[in-house]
Amino acid sequence: MRIGDFLVDEIYCGDALKLLKKIPDETIDLIITDPPFAIDFKGKKNNYNRKNEKVIDGYNEIPKEKYYDFTYSWIKETYRILKDTGSMYVFSGWTNLKTVLNSIDDVGFIQINHLIWKYQFGVYTKRKFVTSHYHILFVVKNQDKYKFNKIEDYPEDVIIVNREYWIGKLKTPTKLPIELVKKLILFSSDEGDIILDPFLGSGTVGVAAKLLKRHFLGFEIVPQYCDFAKKRIKEIEGNLFINGNG
Repeated sequence: MRIGDFLVDEIYCGDALKLLKKIPDETIDLIITDPPFAIDFKGKKNNYNRKNEKVIDGYNEIPKEKYYDFTYSWIKETYRILKDTGSMYVFSGWTNLKTVLNSIDDVGFIQINHLIWKYQFGVYTKRKFVTSHYHILFVVKNQDKYKFNKIEDYPEDVIIVNREYWIGKLKTPTKLPIELVKKLILFSSDEGDIILDPFLGSGTVGVAAKLLKRHFLGFEIVPQYCDFAKKRIKEIEGNLFINGNG
């Protein structure tokens, strides 16, 4: 299956702002993404309690002074390519949350929920409270047509899912827990739908999509992350084939 220039169920290494322009209008069912935060992130800092040799280098950050233009540009493209029945989940830290919210409003998205992902630890601080949550903005193009599968009777807007420990394993500096991503996919898509992550990172959205019998498309600008994500996807596809679920 193709979407414009792209084969689905593939990862493409490159600039999301350029690659998004090559996707035809209204072809994507769901977008889940964790974009750069413009906070001068250091994924190898000792206070993350991880061994440096197990963290893949190359995290690509956006200068703070360019963050609105960057955010508005990619969100504008996602609005164009998302189906009327589609939706998007954007992860954001609190530091530049206002910029993300303004961009969402300026583009024309409708915000359905402002979710909180509560995890089990944060970076040690001396003179302020420890941050132990992310924001997840649930937005749609058409508030009368978007998909929402009520997989829980009373789904709450605070989701408690622990960060994953990959002890002794190679990892990217930031990664989403797969159980959290799977939950969002189940709520907002059906089997066979196409899920996009324009900032794929370690590839979790692609892995979760494959496990739940969805198609995916992923973009990532850091070559080392692309290779890492492709390896994860290949392992999942191999396991699914062996188990007869492919």
